[in-house]
Order: sequence, then structure tokens, then C-alpha cells
Amino acid sequence: MGILEGKTILVAGVTLDTSIAFHVARVAQAEGATVVVSNFGRAMSLTRRVIKKLDPVPPLLEVDVTNTDHLSGLAETLGQHVDHLDGLVHSLAFANPETALGGKFLSTPWSDVATALQVSAYSLASLTMACKPLLAPSSSVVGLTFDAQVSWPVYDWMGVSKSALESTSRYLARYLGPEGVRVNLVAAGPLETLAKRAIGGADTFNEVWGSRAPLGWDPRDMEPTAKAVVALLSDWFPKTTGEMVHVDGGLHSTGA
Repeated sequence: MGILEGKTILVAGVTLDTSIAFHVARVAQAEGATVVVSNFGRAMSLTRRVIKKLDPVPPLLEVDVTNTDHLSGLAETLGQHVDHLDGLVHSLAFANPETALGGKFLSTPWSDVATALQVSAYSLASLTMACKPLLAPSSSVVGLTFDAQVSWPVYDWMGVSKSALESTSRYLARYLGPEGVRVNLVAAGPLETLAKRAIGGADTFNEVWGSRAPLGWDPRDMEPTAKAVVALLSDWFPKTTGEMVHVDGGLHSTGA
């Protein structure tokens, strides 16, 4: 019996089989969960193809976290497939690579900053609240971050957005804790996702992790991160909330 046996999980942000969300969905299924996935827009066609690699093929919902109609109708849409949720995975982030990343921090227009903050940070709250009518007692919300306690080269406004995400998770933990809902984050090291490839100069992260991570780091291996997310979705962390678990080969603990 897996650690998610009998649980129902929504995984938001599945695009390719190189996305963290895809591997979370895969590991969650292997651990016994019923999984529903979401994406939106043109990416839906990619998601439809990639989820055929999952067994069983999960339902796919279109959820644009900037679309109030999508959010207001999400509980009803989910209700066509499941009668409750035990877990929600937020694997969503976007910043315009032409203006908000790659060293352009000082010239980014507010419109692009606002989009980055809404999609990458505020959506943790808006998506959670959209799902709240279906969240069961002792449910778990898990988001993905790239540790924003320091500044990183080329990460720019996505770094600011991740900092906002981390703060958002703590406030959600505060306000939803009395209802039994846990909210935590997994801070992964650099992984070869579609999002990372969109950041000019991001390969420098691989050099840093390759030389400094005590446990070593393979940027192509999504399994450790996916397992950490699934562990937080399970009942094995019943009194852990507002936490950020590092899955980065230990780099966060090292100095120069």
C-alpha cells in the first residue's frame, strides 16, 4: 500500500515529461493516489500527449490562474471527476523571459512584474481558495520554489516572485491551519525544465551546484523533488506547515 492510498490530488502545471509536476503526478499515482492534472491555453495540447504516459491517464482540466471564471468554476469542474481533494500541488510560475529575466531586472516594466507576481505567487492563494470547497480535513497544499532567501544571477523578477510565493505559503499556513489544511513548499535545486531553459544564462546554476552541493546534483533527475512533494502530501507530516523543505543536494547549507 502506497503512502497516498485512497487520496485524491490535483497537480497544477503539468506540461512536458521534463516538468516537475509530471513526475509528481507519476509518483503520486505509484503511491496510490487518484490524480487530476491541469494546464491551460496552447500548452493543453502538450499536456494531453504527455499524460498518456501515466497509468491511468488522469483527467485534464483547463485552469488559467489569471482567469477569474476558471477559478470560480473550478470546484464545480473538479466535482465532475472527484468528490473531494486531499491534496493540491502548485507547480506554476511565469515571468517574461524577454523583459523580466536574464539580467534585465532594472528595466522590467510593472506590467510584466505584475504578471510574474500573479502567476507565480498570488496564484498559490487564489488556486487554493478555488479548491477549498473540496479540500478534505487534513489536506495538504504543496508548492514548488527555488530558494529566494538570496538573490541569484539572471533570476531577477522570478526571484522576487518566489520570495512572494514563500511568504504567501506561510500566510496560507497561518489562516488555513485551524481548518486542518497544511501548506508547505519544496525548494528544488536547478532542474532541466522548460521554465529553466527559458532563462538566459541559467546554465551557470548547474556549475554552482555541480561544484558545491554536498550530496551532488543531477539537474535531469526529477525523482528526488517529486518524492519530497509526495511525502508532504501524505499523512507522514501531520503537524508540519509553513515549512520549506530543501531538495537541492544540500547546497543551501554550504558557504563559499
